[in-house]
Amino acid sequence: MTNENQQQIDTDPPSKLKEDGGDSIVTGVKTSVTPMKFGTFQGVFTPTLLTILGVIMYIRAPWVVGNAGVLGAIGIITLATLITLFTSLSMSSIVTNIRIKAGGAFSIIAQSLGLEAGGAIGIPLYLAQALAVAMYVFGFREGWLWIFPDHPALLVDLITFSLIFAIAGISTDFAFKIQYAVLAIIFLSIVSICLGFLKHPVNLEIQWFGEYRGSSENGFSGSNFWIVFAVYFPAVTGIMAGANMSGDLKDPRRSIPIGTLVAVVLSYFIYVGLVILVAYLATPEELLSTYNILIDKSYFAPLVIAGLLGATFSSALSSLVGAPRILQALGQNNILFMNQKLAQTDRKGEPKIALYFTTLIVLISLLLRDLNAIAPLLTMFFLITYAMINVVVLIEQGLGQISFRPTLKVPMLIPLIGAIGCFFVMFIINSTFGLVAIGLVLTMYIYLSRQKNLESEEGDTRSGMFNSLAEWSAKVVSKLPEASERSWQPNLLVPAQSVNDVVRCYKSLYNLSRPKGSVKILAFDTGNKVLAREDD
Repeated sequence: MTNENQQQIDTDPPSKLKEDGGDSIVTGVKTSVTPMKFGTFQGVFTPTLLTILGVIMYIRAPWVVGNAGVLGAIGIITLATLITLFTSLSMSSIVTNIRIKAGGAFSIIAQSLGLEAGGAIGIPLYLAQALAVAMYVFGFREGWLWIFPDHPALLVDLITFSLIFAIAGISTDFAFKIQYAVLAIIFLSIVSICLGFLKHPVNLEIQWFGEYRGSSENGFSGSNFWIVFAVYFPAVTGIMAGANMSGDLKDPRRSIPIGTLVAVVLSYFIYVGLVILVAYLATPEELLSTYNILIDKSYFAPLVIAGLLGATFSSALSSLVGAPRILQALGQNNILFMNQKLAQTDRKGEPKIALYFTTLIVLISLLLRDLNAIAPLLTMFFLITYAMINVVVLIEQGLGQISFRPTLKVPMLIPLIGAIGCFFVMFIINSTFGLVAIGLVLTMYIYLSRQKNLESEEGDTRSGMFNSLAEWSAKVVSKLPEASERSWQPNLLVPAQSVNDVVRCYKSLYNLSRPKGSVKILAFDTGNKVLAREDD
């Protein structure tokens, strides 16, 4: 290599020194791999769709039809999907207005309402994502033991999670490629269900409106629309799976809206189609009496079992990939402890320290053996996150600042209905856990508000919010009748030639201006240099 060429390598920026199609960057004698960036289909659409098409589709969707009837089930699915669709639209709108960073929902909320609000939502969201891994592993184990009932439950859990961790530890790209195979298996399982008519007779006793008889767990003592709705709603809480990858996307402003919205709409039609299909495959009694009716009525049962196992496995994998990235974003903004460690990435751009910490939480959860007691709390954390994203868009639109110019504009009614719907569903599912979740978020917000090291380089909309509030207040005051004898505040301007002048009249100034007034000291010297100092 000539001296001229060597000098060119030393002086050119790293972005110009890519070899092998941009896979590596030459910087002197050291070589580092460029972090993998994902597109819309791989990074957003696939993980979002697989998280939505989870175990509830196979186990609970037929039960919903058996209770609510065909039209009632479609109504439940439509209402639940509308709430998540409106939230997805709100998220898409705000994403097209900001330069979103790592952390997904945390980044959105932090850039709008400050790091305190972002951390108060981000910490519970991270815990919910981490514990969801254990929940999905338990779901996988239940399906596995249905096939192999003699296998030890704890051993199945540990082996399953070890495989998930190994895949996530290799690389995110490898994990997403595994999800392609799972997506294919789920598609084939749906085909197997559709072909069930070739082996089983068609049911012509269609129940369009259900009787809400309940389930075998309560002895079919009855239920209602909202109880069935609460059972089904967690099926549609996977819309953040793609947004969590915001720091690893090539173009998050484009990928998150397209990938999320297409996944939500497509999953809706799949669920509605499945409702109509199972109504013709099985009688209402069969739909209520067994949760494995889709396996029993399919053309090739092993494919449906594989789809059920694949759905839980891919959801666990997606959560294990997404949760460390939320933790990494929290560390980058000094929200937690060991922030520099948690924010570190390896040469491939993977947050390995955050992954190891998440793995520890999941292992502890697996050893506890039963998370059903706190499962509703995890759903509450997801719902609070969705609600706050809608609130962010409401605030941004309400302020009407010039900085809010999203390329995807939505009517204010959409985030309003989305926010109200999220809070409504929280108390429909479990009002006690809803209040507990809100209390925990408020507690974290108060704690983080007292931290002195939370500073954002980009700022947020809080200053604009209070400026708009002050402007609105001034306009309101100007329209009210003047009442200077009741509403005046002292604002004193006191000239002084020396400090002694202020000290001698301090008590008088204090009594005149307290409790809400202000005092301005106009100090000057014989050289006519004027210095102004204000003490409130």
